Amino acid sequence: MSLDRGNGIAVWRQIEAALTDDIRKQHFAPGERLPNETELAERFGVNRHTVRRALGVLERGGIVRIEQGRGTFVQEHAIDYTIGRRTRFSENMRKAGLSASIEVLRASEMPAPAAVAEALHLPRGARVVQLTTLGRAEGRPVDVAQSYFAVDRFPGIAERVREHASITRALQTFGILDYTRGSSRVTARLPDDETARLLAQPKTHPVLEVEAINIDLRGEPIQYAVTRFSGDWVQLVFDPEQ
Repeated sequence: MSLDRGNGIAVWRQIEAALTDDIRKQHFAPGERLPNETELAERFGVNRHTVRRALGVLERGGIVRIEQGRGTFVQEHAIDYTIGRRTRFSENMRKAGLSASIEVLRASEMPAPAAVAEALHLPRGARVVQLTTLGRAEGRPVDVAQSYFAVDRFPGIAERVREHASITRALQTFGILDYTRGSSRVTARLPDDETARLLAQPKTHPVLEVEAINIDLRGEPIQYAVTRFSGDWVQLVFDPEQ
């Protein structure tokens, strides 16, 4: 494609318009990776800085997403992630027609922080396990979570989550055949460095932080979790019937 350098429209604006037109005509499908900066620079006969500026505008407009180390992708529609009485990561992904996986990144035992002890109805100084997990849909990271469990009630839970790749299935091995959401609090905030890196998103894009308590069928709290969802990728839907 040749650019018109004498029409008064900045070159990077012309590149932005050309790529937007390609996407709208579905020359690049939702989720498809665009050619890299070098390839685009060759296509338009410009330097990579000019291409990068055009891609930055497309990203801010929600047309593409730039994943560190992976490239630039056409933005898909956000996943509807249901928060209700029974909130399950794998089930939400299944309803969206997506494959799901959960990876345990870290596991550590510690005295319960005050907020965790209060949420889990534990005495001061009680030991808890903190699990940091990364949830993926179709291989793409969608959430980072810190979950806390009482050591006395759930000894070895980290190993069981790793084995089953599911918190729900791991809890079943402790006799928790069902559990419900006791409370949820949602906040939008900018991610810290680690969260942005794990979610492969810019630090300038907000995440949706969900603070939640899950309870067993007797009403006893079993899990306190803070989950940070990619705001570009997930749309929270509250449904008390589910």
